[in-house]
Amino acid sequence: MDIIESDRKIPTRRRVLAGITALGASSVLGFPALARGAGEFRSFNMVNKRTGEWLKTVYWVEGSYIPEAMDAINTVMRDWRQDEKIQIDRRTIDIISAAHNLLDCQEPFELVSGYRSPTTNAALRRKSRGVARNSYHMRGMAADLKLQTRSVQQIAAAGRALRAGGVGKYSRSSFVHFDSGPVRDWGR
Repeated sequence: MDIIESDRKIPTRRRVLAGITALGASSVLGFPALARGAGEFRSFNMVNKRTGEWLKTVYWVEGSYIPEAMDAINTVMRDWRQDEKIQIDRRTIDIISAAHNLLDCQEPFELVSGYRSPTTNAALRRKSRGVARNSYHMRGMAADLKLQTRSVQQIAAAGRALRAGGVGKYSRSSFVHFDSGPVRDWGR
C-alpha cells in the first residue's frame, strides 16, 4: 500500500504537547464532546482498500489545520470511481478523528465510502434504496467506515457520544455512517 503524507514535517506527540503546555490549551471547537474526543492535537488514520491508499497523519495543531494534511485527506476520501476529489468538511474530519480516539485503537478506519460525485451517487441509488438522493457524501460531509477490531455498535456509540452529527448503523454491511449534518441516529 502507498502511504500518503504531507510534505510538512509531522510533529511528534511530545513536541506538540510541550508546545501546547507552553502556550496554554486553546479553545477550538464549538462541540465540547468533540474537543474532549479529539485531544490536544488531531490525527487521522484511514485506509482506502479500493485504492490501496493509507494515510496516518496529524492534520491539526495549536488551532490550525495543516493544509498539506488536509489535501492528503481529500485525496484518500475522493470518489475513486470518478477519480474526483473535493474539500472534505473539516467537521466531518474532526468527527472521524474524535470517534477514533474514543474507540482507543491503533487500527486505521477502513473507508467504505467518502466523497461521492453526483454521477456516482445516482448510480448507487439505482442499485440500492439505502442511498439518499441528496446524500451528505456529495458535499464531502460524510463517511462510511468500519474497523475489524470494533463492532458496528461500538463505532456508532463513539459517534453518538460526540453529539456532533449523524450516525447511522449498517450492521448487515458492517459499517457506520458519520456525517456533519444535524445530530441524529438511525439503523440497527
